[in-house]
Amino acid sequence: METRRITVLSAGLGVPSSSRLLADQLAAAAERRLAGAGYAVTVDVVELRDLAVEIANNFVTGYAAPRLAEVIAGVEASDGIIAVSPVFSASYSGLFKSFIDVLDPKSLEGKAVLLGATGGTDRHQMVLDYAMRPLFSYLRTRTAATGVFAGPQDWGTTGDGGSPLSVRIDRAAGEFAGLLDGAQPRPRQAALESLPFEQLLAGISGGN
Repeated sequence: METRRITVLSAGLGVPSSSRLLADQLAAAAERRLAGAGYAVTVDVVELRDLAVEIANNFVTGYAAPRLAEVIAGVEASDGIIAVSPVFSASYSGLFKSFIDVLDPKSLEGKAVLLGATGGTDRHQMVLDYAMRPLFSYLRTRTAATGVFAGPQDWGTTGDGGSPLSVRIDRAAGEFAGLLDGAQPRPRQAALESLPFEQLLAGISGGN
């Protein structure tokens, strides 16, 4: 049985967090869809607020602390990413963007991505198409056509699959699972060639 590895990025700041709640529901729906298609699924959930200090230090020092380095490696090794951010000033949060900025941009190329956002009013729902989608398009990911925004009116409804939020989650998860079905693209890595020191020195001297 093939395995699909999904990394869930939640940029919520509170405890509990509506962003984490939405991320968990998206992950559960995607796992059900993939399991139904015959895949084993591994889900790694990352709370970005727990990495805030390490992310800031990475910008200053250029060095990723062990915990942050482990998360970055996990993102790069994943087949798909579920990314959920709260809305601040009509865009994704600074914490969310800062984490994306510490990644190697080429490491996300070709990955399946499912977008989610939470906010205090439905006026923020366009953040999915006007902020998050362009960001991941720039990173050359394969993004599910349906993104999911959850506002205050979406919480507290029944989870029987009949609420508007549940319907959106199920549709988005189906599209995401479709992107993860079949062979997955992998980032191309140039082969490293080890040259003798004398040859390297000759090349440097020849350039002077």
